[in-house]
Amino acid sequence: MIRRRHVFYVEGWDPRGAEGYHRLFARELSRFSKTWEIEASVSELVVDSDDMAHWTVATKAPDWQTSTRYEFVRFEHVVTAAARRPMLRQIPRTLHWMFDDVASGALWRTVRAAWRFALHLMVLQAPLLGWLALTIVAGCAAGFAVARATASVPTGLLTAGVIWAALFALLRPLTDRSVLMQVANGWPIMRDFARGRPSGYDRPVEAFAERLVAAARGGEADEILVIGHSAGGLTAPIVTTRALQIDPDLGRHGPRVTLVTVGSLLPAFALHPAAERMRVAVRRLAIDPAVRWVDCQARKDIMNFWDFDPVGGVGVEISGARTNPIVWPVRLRDMLTDAAYDRVRGSQFRMHYQYVMANDRRAPYDYFMLVCGPVPATEWAAEPDAVVKRFGERAVYPAVDMHTAQAL
Repeated sequence: MIRRRHVFYVEGWDPRGAEGYHRLFARELSRFSKTWEIEASVSELVVDSDDMAHWTVATKAPDWQTSTRYEFVRFEHVVTAAARRPMLRQIPRTLHWMFDDVASGALWRTVRAAWRFALHLMVLQAPLLGWLALTIVAGCAAGFAVARATASVPTGLLTAGVIWAALFALLRPLTDRSVLMQVANGWPIMRDFARGRPSGYDRPVEAFAERLVAAARGGEADEILVIGHSAGGLTAPIVTTRALQIDPDLGRHGPRVTLVTVGSLLPAFALHPAAERMRVAVRRLAIDPAVRWVDCQARKDIMNFWDFDPVGGVGVEISGARTNPIVWPVRLRDMLTDAAYDRVRGSQFRMHYQYVMANDRRAPYDYFMLVCGPVPATEWAAEPDAVVKRFGERAVYPAVDMHTAQAL
């Protein structure tokens, strides 16, 4: 029974940052407490530094109570800085990312690994390319027409530039209101991070890894979870392996340490031939028995890699014994009422965020029970159906070992 848990949460490429995630967590915690009929409270957000923030959570049922310290790595300054770059710097980086994926073969590997994810990515890229093509074609057409009418090439070139700039400015708000530029800004930076190039991620990752080691050495928790959602599925494994570099005995002393990736985009980055930093992290985690790794995948989430081996599937060959990951197939539909599912099923991003949101009903996967409840993550991942059935009314959870539970 976990009484004290320490969570290190690694967000994806999201501008909401610590404040936005704290609001989301507090709102969803209330929903979680109603679903399970338990007592739950969350503290105010505490900003520890430019790189970290935290809050605490208390949950209580008739026969168990758990205290959780929830630490959050802050990447929002990287996200906002990327968005504030001049558009004439953003666009070349974005085009380089797109064409490099084609030239390197990363796009075709992604299509073979998860064609729905690849299609989703191309659907996001297409409007941006269309926006650029439309403004360029319109500018050139106007410039050509003016050049012919005035018999002046300089006038035509000037007209082309003015029309292009005007259309570019007029259409820019459409991209700002969508996720197009957010995605376009994020991928080049995360590609650099996966390769081991300077990206802006390195300082927060180093701070989080050192904090993880300190928490393990402090021994105040029964369990430490490092959770990476979405693009955090790229960053969280690197945080964990960096912590293992600092302390090779991590997980061999003190609390158990488990990496949990949910809706992970790790394969999308590791499939690039230059992403050696990412594959080194995968290789280290695959064979380390002291730190367990649970990878949650959902068929209904087109933004993850369903039914995919995040080790062998990205080309990492293991010659010795392999211990990780435990692949946990989850059903998003089980978590929501039929009416709620019908409302959100058409939103790719909303479905993708269900991994870290509260459920409408009890299900074999429940994020808030995972991070705030009494069951160790590896035990839940190994037998999710058996674990959820053991919870009684008001979330009563009998304290017997898993071998007994399986026998029953």
